[in-house]
Amino acid sequence: MQTKPFLTHDDVTRILIAARQEAQKNNWAVAIAVVDDGGHPLALERLDGCAPIGAYIATEKARTAALGRRESRLYEEMINAGRASFLSVPVMSGMLGGGVPISVDGHVVGAVGVSGVKPEQDAQVASAGVVATQV
Repeated sequence: MQTKPFLTHDDVTRILIAARQEAQKNNWAVAIAVVDDGGHPLALERLDGCAPIGAYIATEKARTAALGRRESRLYEEMINAGRASFLSVPVMSGMLGGGVPISVDGHVVGAVGVSGVKPEQDAQVASAGVVATQV
């Protein structure tokens, strides 16, 4: 039987701190979600000033990145390029930029999703969180 790494509570805390610091450094009011490899929520933080819907969208972006094993923006790009059928994919409703998977030793162990600013800015915040797991 094979073994695989997984996110610990300490990992999730580091992810949230790093992502929050990136958002605050840029004065971005965002929601930050962390999920495990099955897309199940592990943590959610909505910064002051972020619209309530941001919490839902961030979680869905993270879930999409974890289950799809790739950045959520790639699904948005496929849809925009004409693959509208991807809109009917079950479970994955956060097919927008801002969801970034977390990989350790070739295994996707979870993802970070961010919502509240432009998609590339959301992804920047999410990526800052992911980098915190590589330390």
